[in-house]
Amino acid sequence: MEAPPGESASEAARAPGPFALLADVNRHRNMDWVFIGDQGLRAGWLLLIAVALYRLFATILGTLAFEIDSGIAHLGFSAIGVLISELIPLLSIVAAGGFMALIEGRTILDYNLAGQRPGLYFFSGLTAGFATLSVLVGALAWGGWLHFGPIALSGAEIFKFGALWAGAFLLVGLLEEGTFRCYLQFTLTRGINFWWAMGIISALCTDLLLRSNGSEGIVAFVWMDSPPALKGNGAWGVYAAALLGLLPCLLLHLRKVAGAAFWQAAWVTSTLFGFIHTGNGGENPVGVFAAAAIGFVFCVSVRLTGSAWWAIGCHTAWDWAETYFYGTADSGLPAQGHYLTSTPAGNPLWSGGTDGPEGSLLVLGVILLLLTDLLAVYGRRSSAASPMEPAAG
Repeated sequence: MEAPPGESASEAARAPGPFALLADVNRHRNMDWVFIGDQGLRAGWLLLIAVALYRLFATILGTLAFEIDSGIAHLGFSAIGVLISELIPLLSIVAAGGFMALIEGRTILDYNLAGQRPGLYFFSGLTAGFATLSVLVGALAWGGWLHFGPIALSGAEIFKFGALWAGAFLLVGLLEEGTFRCYLQFTLTRGINFWWAMGIISALCTDLLLRSNGSEGIVAFVWMDSPPALKGNGAWGVYAAALLGLLPCLLLHLRKVAGAAFWQAAWVTSTLFGFIHTGNGGENPVGVFAAAAIGFVFCVSVRLTGSAWWAIGCHTAWDWAETYFYGTADSGLPAQGHYLTSTPAGNPLWSGGTDGPEGSLLVLGVILLLLTDLLAVYGRRSSAASPMEPAAG
């Protein structure tokens, strides 16, 4: 179809979706402004629709999978178990993202997945993730806080489990980065400000306080049927992440810095990323804070590279090296079928204890090293690579 006069073909192809067309129609009549902003339906309502769609698809796919084989619920933290348990929510967020793209007049790649040279960034992230996790494990072993035992696998099993875990953690990287650094980061950036960010963070912290006292909490988990029990004292890692981002985001707000919405959204998505780890058995405050901190590094990578592909690669390789190659616990979860065997030793603050390497204080230095490397390699290209920041809607 030929584009209308004065409109390029690319602009015609990216015509606004049905909700965006409502922006200029009776916007200020009655209470329309509550729902419609300059870009169409406001970001908060879009997120609610996305959550509802995700729950719908996850329920349908989960029910079908359980009907086919009820034993999938008891596979534990194994490569096959992770492959199956991650595939259902991944398909659900892709389906929900596809519908949201249709509603908004976008493509699913617009949610921080387009960018330039995705393959290069993905493999660069793989290298960075394996290398930095190896530095952490090496430091633990050098300090006597991690002891290695005999190799657990032999022959063809080494390649079999290596490939299975690689596929499993690729799904983990796609799911978690697709959730937090793609649609959520993109949509929050479009419609958030400091006060909304602080409200969301406050809700997360209040939920943890309530659940710490035995109450059910106030935050609905969108990735599972019911909120997990709060385990250990990992909640303090969320509180620390929330406090660490408070002053910088407030200063960005007070100074009206251009691009502040991206960092306020990063504060929310990173703290939320730490928040979801509080339900893992064996987690400690350092491990939960480390999850939030590395989530922020992944947000920085989106800003510098223009997409989430570096984060997906880094996330995949970090988990693969931690769980399969070195055989340590991953966020408090010991795995079945790993190459090396290892045991933490000494003070859990340094060894990580049941949390694994991510629960050691040394992880904070390694995350800082990862951030420094990211800035050194891609910082100079940030002006060209950074994703376009949508105006608030």
